[in-house]
Amino acid sequence: MTSEAKLTVADIGEQGLLAKLHRFCSANIVGDDAAVINWSSDHSLVVTTDVLVDGVHFSDGMAQPNVHTTTPEDVGWRAVAANLSDLAAMGATPCGITVGLSLPKTVPVGWVERLYQGLSECLEAYEAVLWGGDVTCSSLVTIAISAIGKIDPQRVIRRQDAKVGDVILVTGEHGLSRAGLELLLHPQRQSELDAVSCEHLIHAHQRPQPRLDILPLLWEILPEFRVAGMDSSDGLADAILQICRASGVGAKVDLDLLPIPPALSQWVSPEQAIEWALYGGEDFELVLALPREAAKQLEQKSGNPTRIIGEITSQPQVEAKSSLLSHNSTLNLSQGFQHWGL
Repeated sequence: MTSEAKLTVADIGEQGLLAKLHRFCSANIVGDDAAVINWSSDHSLVVTTDVLVDGVHFSDGMAQPNVHTTTPEDVGWRAVAANLSDLAAMGATPCGITVGLSLPKTVPVGWVERLYQGLSECLEAYEAVLWGGDVTCSSLVTIAISAIGKIDPQRVIRRQDAKVGDVILVTGEHGLSRAGLELLLHPQRQSELDAVSCEHLIHAHQRPQPRLDILPLLWEILPEFRVAGMDSSDGLADAILQICRASGVGAKVDLDLLPIPPALSQWVSPEQAIEWALYGGEDFELVLALPREAAKQLEQKSGNPTRIIGEITSQPQVEAKSSLLSHNSTLNLSQGFQHWGL
């Protein structure tokens, strides 16, 4: 048996495994948050698939009896939101989804109905529909969703389109979901915050909002459309790195400009707040690289804490600095969430 054959997914990590799987895919399709399929001269389809596993992406007490961070309705909402966020990251408008549901035979029917109630609530909020799917038996609850959207081929957002001189813009606050998870995992810490702040952070974790609202603004601001981007579901640092790697560029990031919610800044240390903002993940905001003037207009028009936090450079590395950190040194942004612990 060769050393290559003995490798496990933990040995090569998520990105290493994806690199191996990409060779089985159609050329020029993979590498973004979703696949763009040419349909006609003025219409393309965008397809994405996301899998949620009990005990990994959500915890409602079934796989881990002592851990309750989401209701069945929240699980359904989050499952849909993750896929719609991938569509938003490509610039696509959602149409509908299919669901592959794997269930242990001990799962109550009422739990499944509540799951689908959450699915329906998120779909209705973003004017998409459920087209059907499949149900099977398994040892763990697993929810696999495929979502399809539509897009003008001239308005596709890809990771590879960042140019030197572009600025990096994020569409909202980061660190909320990780902070909300902390409060859910350690309920005693909720006494450290006021009730309104607790509710805000927990809601951000349980009911993320895919940023489809940003797309019409981009179309208005950039008639000659060119913008690189992806969502921050695996962490803000990971999104910046992925965009830079795909585009063959580097970046400088000013961490003092990160849109960190006041409730988080007042609750934990600057180091902790920045760590959660960079690496916490599941904020489902958009991270975009685009011309500075267009970014400034988007800041003004979005009505949210949209913020320019850095710029694209010709150097190969991503540098990040902050005066809020005690050491005030250049940070390595090569972390981010990776499956199998890498």
